Amino acid sequence: MSATGRVAREASLSKLRLSIAVGDYDRNRPLLDGEVQIDGVDPVFMKLVPEEIFFRAFRHAEFDVCEASLSSFTIKTAQGTNPYIGVPAFVSRAFRHTGIFIRNDRGIERPEDLKGKRIGCGEYQLTANVWIRSLLEDDYGIGLSDITWVRGGVEQTGRTEKISLDLPSEIKVVPAPPDKTVNQMLVDGDIDGFIGPRSPSSFDARHPNVVRLFSDPTSAAADYYRRTKVFPIMHMIGARRTIVDQHPWLPAALLKAFEQSKRVALGRLNDTSATKITLPFVEEQLQAARSLMGEDFWSYGVGPNRHVLDMFLKTHHSQGLSSHRLSVDDLFHSTTLEAFKI
Repeated sequence: MSATGRVAREASLSKLRLSIAVGDYDRNRPLLDGEVQIDGVDPVFMKLVPEEIFFRAFRHAEFDVCEASLSSFTIKTAQGTNPYIGVPAFVSRAFRHTGIFIRNDRGIERPEDLKGKRIGCGEYQLTANVWIRSLLEDDYGIGLSDITWVRGGVEQTGRTEKISLDLPSEIKVVPAPPDKTVNQMLVDGDIDGFIGPRSPSSFDARHPNVVRLFSDPTSAAADYYRRTKVFPIMHMIGARRTIVDQHPWLPAALLKAFEQSKRVALGRLNDTSATKITLPFVEEQLQAARSLMGEDFWSYGVGPNRHVLDMFLKTHHSQGLSSHRLSVDDLFHSTTLEAFKI
């Protein structure tokens, strides 16, 4: 081995080798490509879809660092069984007005008409579904007991809640038939609507009776943000507690790297010489987001997001998902709650 190779190998061996499972998003890609480094870490990246990451993380704690569902993370933290400690790098955020689908032959003309209906979902505890139920209750007065939630595999039968839940008796969650997907129930008219982070395939296939509740979800979401200043957080980063106990510098190093990676991605998006994503009107959408939400429209860190997290934790508990009301600081490692300044 050459002297250069020996030095490189020794440098790699001196770092903490960690498995890191995250989605392949533009804000993560500078990390995945090695353009941004994590101080003191030799990463083994796995680019996986959220459902696979969350299942493997919360069933078997397979990863050293991973993207994590905010709802699942909150449940496990409240139960005292979370193998991970949080890092406030919010790698997935979304307004979920796009995630409410209805049959257009059930007399549902406005959100209030969902009362008394049967609405399908993949899992009751999904973060997107927590936010959707929150906006339905806060903005339209639809209580949790006003809807019967039909839970099951959206496109494949056999899906279960990845985390065991103990819900209040007034919340009606019933299983889908074992031989039917939620999407098929929607097509057949066995349910009146669906909520979730992914659109059902019947909507994507333009089924004539499956439509979005909000005909203009972007306008509805913009109005929601103007009133609440809340850009819903979906996913955060978790680091294995046993590793952090041995290396307490790790959470801050992860936050720093994910922040740097996002900054690189946004810098590229701002370069309009050639569009970085395969979508027209990117410049206009970027300007619209900044006009509505400010320059730091996709912020990481607890400080600028404390009101969002506090709102989520409040509604998460009220929906029967967390056994007690957590504080924001309960989710995150103490070293990520503040940062140095020069």
